[in-house]
Amino acid sequence: MPATSPRPRTRSLAALAVLLTALASVGAAHFYLVKRFVLDPALPEPWRTLGLTLVPVAFLGMFVQLALERALRPPWLRIVSWPFALWMGLFWLGFVALGLSDFALSLMGAASSAEPLELARGRALAAGGLTLPIAALALRSGLRVPRVKRVELALANWPRSLDGFRIAQISDIHIGPILGRRFAAALVARVNSLAPQLVAVTGDLVDGAVDKIADDVAPFADLRAEHGVFFVTGNHDFYSGVDGWLAKLRALGIRALRNERVAIGGDEGFDLAGVDDHRGDWSKGSTEDVGAAVAGRDPQRALILLAHDPTTFLKAAQAGVDLQLSGHTHGGQIFPFSLLVRAVMPFVAGVYRRGASTLYVSRGCGFWGPPMRLLAPSEITEIVIRRAPD
Repeated sequence: MPATSPRPRTRSLAALAVLLTALASVGAAHFYLVKRFVLDPALPEPWRTLGLTLVPVAFLGMFVQLALERALRPPWLRIVSWPFALWMGLFWLGFVALGLSDFALSLMGAASSAEPLELARGRALAAGGLTLPIAALALRSGLRVPRVKRVELALANWPRSLDGFRIAQISDIHIGPILGRRFAAALVARVNSLAPQLVAVTGDLVDGAVDKIADDVAPFADLRAEHGVFFVTGNHDFYSGVDGWLAKLRALGIRALRNERVAIGGDEGFDLAGVDDHRGDWSKGSTEDVGAAVAGRDPQRALILLAHDPTTFLKAAQAGVDLQLSGHTHGGQIFPFSLLVRAVMPFVAGVYRRGASTLYVSRGCGFWGPPMRLLAPSEITEIVIRRAPD
């Protein structure tokens, strides 16, 4: 048998290390929830036994659900996914609420001025009372069809003849475990109502194998734009079997740009390029190639780059790209997780500039994990491009 190459083995070990770290961290956080919500308040039976049983089951179920979501097909996919995806959001919000309550009590010195059991019950009641209504609002925000956000961008290199050109950008839709055909059809209808001149799908369209959820993606065949519908891969598209999905998108009339460039609007138009997500297939490595996508371009023509991950902008700005459209971050999706995203990601949501290059990062249309959004609403972005004043 041929020897396993070191690089895939190294990636496998790294993935295992990340998984074990995640299990340990999330497990410790679940123990904290059990302690604060069940043990410290001395819940009476049968609530004590119920809490001690359901929380560990929910903890393990989150990881089992992530493994099953590519093996099951609707409706079983959603029957299995819904409770554990919902628990992800409740767990996070409850963890944050308890952490804030502990912090507030420590500042007030309340621990020394109240009976331990009285304090524990008051804290659990306050944290639970805060978590549930916020979770309901976040759930409503996460499941709704995205609203349109209009963004005007001025580019110095933009052709005068295309002043006011309109691009509908949709990103991070994550059709699969929770969102299905109905959401896809509503999203397409809203995009088409804008009558865009071009549609850009900037990755993470799906979470699931093509043979399981192809019917849910079928409404995207109805997307309409004068200059076409274009797609670039996201990391979840790779996880879901990228080759099968690329073939499916071709059948739906959607053009994938894989480290390549096309001309839009003839001689008086602009160039549109797209690159693979830089994570690519975790076992094979990245296939992103910004250099190949921009090679041989006429610098007098404006160039728009579609790239799922906004950090590609670091390379794109050096390559002279006029505008990059990205997603990936979900805008942080659930506050205060968004603060952690901002700590590690230089581009989270909105407009950024480096020299003559501009980046727009969409908060995306769907969600990953919890079907919730908090202080990071989803969006369909209507991008209007103007020529900057001379």
